[in-house]
Amino acid sequence: MSEIGESLAEIGQGSLAAQAAEPQAGGSDDGHTHESACLNCGTVLIGSHCHACGQAAHVHRSLGAFFHDLLHGVFHFEGKIWRTLPLLAWRPGKLTREYIDGRRASYISPIALFLFFVFLMFAVFHATESHEEHRAGGSLIGVGQSVGSLEDDLAKLRARRAAAAAKGEPTAALDRLIEDRTETLAALGELKAEGVAVDTSGITGKGIRSDIPQIDKALRTFKANPDLAAYKLQTYAYKYSWALIPISVPFLWLLFPFSRRFHLYDHTVFVTYSLCFMTLLVIVAMLAGAAGAGWVGAVLFFVPPFHMYRQLRETYALSRFGAAWRTWLLLWFAGSALLIFFILIMAQTSG
Repeated sequence: MSEIGESLAEIGQGSLAAQAAEPQAGGSDDGHTHESACLNCGTVLIGSHCHACGQAAHVHRSLGAFFHDLLHGVFHFEGKIWRTLPLLAWRPGKLTREYIDGRRASYISPIALFLFFVFLMFAVFHATESHEEHRAGGSLIGVGQSVGSLEDDLAKLRARRAAAAAKGEPTAALDRLIEDRTETLAALGELKAEGVAVDTSGITGKGIRSDIPQIDKALRTFKANPDLAAYKLQTYAYKYSWALIPISVPFLWLLFPFSRRFHLYDHTVFVTYSLCFMTLLVIVAMLAGAAGAGWVGAVLFFVPPFHMYRQLRETYALSRFGAAWRTWLLLWFAGSALLIFFILIMAQTSG
């Protein structure tokens, strides 16, 4: 629950910040004042906002108006969402091109939509995931008992290291095991208050190696304790979800190298709206799975290529053939971007 609360705070702040860059559609008359001069700086008003300081001309002074402004300020629910979602789903290329060309007042900005969908995805995930697997089976034990077992193991390792150091023997391997146990104990401490059951029977610190030390630690932790690793992956994936945008943009640029018609800004808008739709697919699949319609997720698996094709063709005014081969490459690029994102997140889990 604490993670969801933190997510609410972060997404609210992010959405409000993104909304600040969007054009305002004007305020409702209910619960708002009607001033001839700005209440903030005193400048004579000539529109819906003060041209000197930017404050809205109408200031709410009722509870109903306050909640209206909350919805309006965070996400423009009064119309924008219903104009944006149909285009995002069926004509993503038109939506992308409209936004790039400056016709934005009718649509939600890509970054605000992305932030909202990321929050919604993790909220739905936490609401629909089953915790029964953590309560079944003799191999699953409480975090408190796990911490106790690992503390005993850590004490033994430190004793072995002290004995080896006294004899002048190498201690590098023992130092590595001690470091791994210490990091695992710290992570388990984060779960202790929530009463999550985890499996520590496989924590050996051996068996998996990579060329990158941080990835090596993360992979060993994941193999030793999938539940703990999954918890940390969820936390970091939410916090760093925005990184998918800068990771993906260079791949899209490779489809139009050195083009003078299209710029990095165009690709960024394309990528962000595309990520919005893919996140929406994940949300629908999770909800369908929770409702017992798991087959929906299998069907939705075939939707991304079709969506990419339509978005590419209309955004960049491509021929059918030009959009088709770029879609094929974009699917590979999307997989590569997800792999890079996964590696970065895994590296963070061992930090």
